[in-house]
Amino acid sequence: MGMKDQFQDKADKLADQAKKKIGEGKGQASERSSQTQDDLRRERGSQSSETERRRQEAQDKFDQDYDA
Repeated sequence: MGMKDQFQDKADKLADQAKKKIGEGKGQASERSSQTQDDLRRERGSQSSETERRRQEAQDKFDQDYDA
């Protein structure tokens, strides 16, 4: 095995390691992204229910004032 082969093997190993790291990074990034999206959905849901509650309270108050 000559020097060229040794360097080529080393280069191939490093390239494989780099590809593996990139794949792991993408998995972690997409996992963080999906967690962030889930958090936003939950937050929007609570905002929506809060908005609906306030709308209902305003309607109830209006109805009470109108009946009086």
